Amino acid sequence: MRKTGTTITRRGFGAILAAGLMATSLAACGNSDTGSDAGDGKDDGQIVLGFSQVGAESGWRTANTNSIKESAEKAGIKLQFDDAQQKQENQIKAIRNFIQQKVDVIAFSPVVESGWDTVLKEAKDAKIPVILTDRAVDSADKSLYKTFIGSDFVKEGRLAGEWLVEQKKSASGPVNIVELQGTTGSAPANDRKKGFAEAIAANPNLKVVASQSGDFTRAGGKQVMEQFLKANPKIDVLFAHNDDMGLGALEAITAAGKVPGKDITIITIDAVKDGMQALADGKFNFIAECSPLLGDQLMDLVKKVKAGEEVPARVETQETTFTQEQAKAALPTRKY
Repeated sequence: MRKTGTTITRRGFGAILAAGLMATSLAACGNSDTGSDAGDGKDDGQIVLGFSQVGAESGWRTANTNSIKESAEKAGIKLQFDDAQQKQENQIKAIRNFIQQKVDVIAFSPVVESGWDTVLKEAKDAKIPVILTDRAVDSADKSLYKTFIGSDFVKEGRLAGEWLVEQKKSASGPVNIVELQGTTGSAPANDRKKGFAEAIAANPNLKVVASQSGDFTRAGGKQVMEQFLKANPKIDVLFAHNDDMGLGALEAITAAGKVPGKDITIITIDAVKDGMQALADGKFNFIAECSPLLGDQLMDLVKKVKAGEEVPARVETQETTFTQEQAKAALPTRKY
């Protein structure tokens, strides 16, 4: 009896030990699913991408986020997604979390241009390649990131200005322009302002009489446009750095008793559906496109940098411009 009891005790201990080992194994699998060691790729070889998005400030940004999520799933890439809510400190924290998780590649759309060198060096030291999407950084050390994918914002601003120069070439007196800038310090705000200013310099009659940030939001566009209208009795042109601010400005213009698209010529950038509809309706006059559908190109770059392949320092998206008739033709098949 004593021997049998001893045998049972050993078996019981073995069963308990096996159960404990199994529980530990399951717990480890659970941690991998939550991303604590998601980037090592040892379990299934799946590439893990850590992506920090600016936020959800506009229709363009929502379309950009959807494109990235859908393309990652289609490409078989595991996406660790973070919304920075338009705060640089949130984005830096997210990038450091991605480094700690040992993701394979980090991509992000910088809230502003400056202040990234320290965290990008941390990623480089961890041997995690970084891809900039949509917005650039002003770092002098180009080795801190592998490539940039996005638009030429200076060109977009220049296209907007060139169209206006052509439209106002017969103007004999001053043409007063107000400008709704994007987020202060961001690459698109800086570059679109620069490109537009360069283009309108060709006609000395074109004068920017007020320029202020609306933070790329409809609410911001409406609020700042209300201020512009109170401070400037004669406004001939509105140049908005994105459709959403232009759409917000429409409300302020209408409330002031003016007809958008007629009393005030409106030029915007992006070409999202709501903006294109405003253009087709004659409320906007011209839009320079900035495509948010970067997902497929980004996933292609992610695979290449993970494999150690050489990639171009800059990958630009293909874009165009729209007049009212072109917007009407494009709207039925518009994806964003």
